[in-house]
Amino acid sequence: MTATNITAAKESVSKKKHLNFLIIRFSSIGDIVLTTPAIRCLKQQIEGCTVHFVTKSQHAPILKSNPYIDKVIEYTKDWDMLMRELKSCNYDYIIDLHNNARSLRLKQMLKIPSFSFNKLNISKWLLTAFKINTMPKVHIVDRYLATLSKFNVVNDGRGLDYFIPELDEVKQTDLPLSHVFGYIGLVIGAAHNTKKFPVEKLKELCSKIHYPIILLGGKEDRAIGEQIADVDRGHVYNSCGKFSLNESADIVRKAKLIISHDTGLMHIAAAFKKPIISIWGNTVPAFGMTPYYGNVQMPNALFEVTDLGCRPCTKIGYDSCPKKHFKCMNMQNIDAIVASVEAMRK
Repeated sequence: MTATNITAAKESVSKKKHLNFLIIRFSSIGDIVLTTPAIRCLKQQIEGCTVHFVTKSQHAPILKSNPYIDKVIEYTKDWDMLMRELKSCNYDYIIDLHNNARSLRLKQMLKIPSFSFNKLNISKWLLTAFKINTMPKVHIVDRYLATLSKFNVVNDGRGLDYFIPELDEVKQTDLPLSHVFGYIGLVIGAAHNTKKFPVEKLKELCSKIHYPIILLGGKEDRAIGEQIADVDRGHVYNSCGKFSLNESADIVRKAKLIISHDTGLMHIAAAFKKPIISIWGNTVPAFGMTPYYGNVQMPNALFEVTDLGCRPCTKIGYDSCPKKHFKCMNMQNIDAIVASVEAMRK
C-alpha cells in the first residue's frame, strides 16, 4: 500500500469525532496474532481513536505489550463482571473478529453498532465434508482487515506484530552453550494431535539435521520432547514447558529458522520475519492461514501430503486420525524437509 492511500484513508475519517473501538477475539494464540495487522492499521489510520481488545485471560500476555492497544480486557468466567467493565467504556463500535456465540451475546448486550468477521463456515464445511474448495484465495489477515472497510482502513503491508516485554527476554545463560551461537527452532506442540508430527518422524528429522535444535512446546509436550531429545542430547535441547509463551516467542525471534506445524508459534515466527518450514497434517493452506509476512519476501516452504481423499478432515483438528492411518503426517518426506532446512540455513 502506498503512502498516498494511507493519507487518503486518514483524511476520510479525520472529520469524525474521537472514536472508541472494542475488538473481540477470545482465542486462540495464532488467531490472535493474525489480528495484529487489523489492530495496528485501525489505530494508526483513524487519528486519535481508542482501541480496546477483549480476550480470554490466558491469552492476554500476547497483547499487553502491543503499543496499538490502549487496554486489554481479560475475560475470565465472570460474564457479569466483564459486561460491567465493557458498558462503562462507552464504545462507539465493536469489531468482532471472532464471530461466535459468545461474541454474539456480547454484541446483543452492549447494543452498539458492530462489524463482524466473515468466518466462511459454509465454504469450510464444503471443503472438509465434500472436498469442494470454494475458499477465496485471500489470507485470513485480509479478511480480518475487510471487517474495517467502513472506516477506510487498509492493509499497510507490514505483516504481523508480536511484542515481547523486556522481562520476558531469554538470557543466553538460560540456553545450553552449544546453542548460544545459533539454532533451529522446532515446534513440536499443537492444540490438536492431528496437527502434530508423530514422535518417530520428529526423531528422524532431528537425527538428519546436523545443526543445534531447540524443541518448542508447552508443559504437555515435555515428555515427548524428552523422547525426541534422546536422539542426540548434544544438539537437541528440549525447552518444552520450561518457558512462558513470551519467552518461547523470544526463542523463536532469535532462531535461524523455524520448523512448525500449523500452530500459534508458526504465526509468531512470521511476525518476526523468520524463515519458516511449515508441516501440514489434517488442515490445509487453503483455509488461508499460512505464514503471513505482509509485503516482505521471506523464504518459507510448505509441506503437505496432497491427493489424500480424507484431507482436510476438519478445519481445526482431532485427538486422533478418524481413518486410523494418519497418512497426512506419516507420509511426509523427511529428506525433502531436511533439504529445505539446509537451503534456508545457508
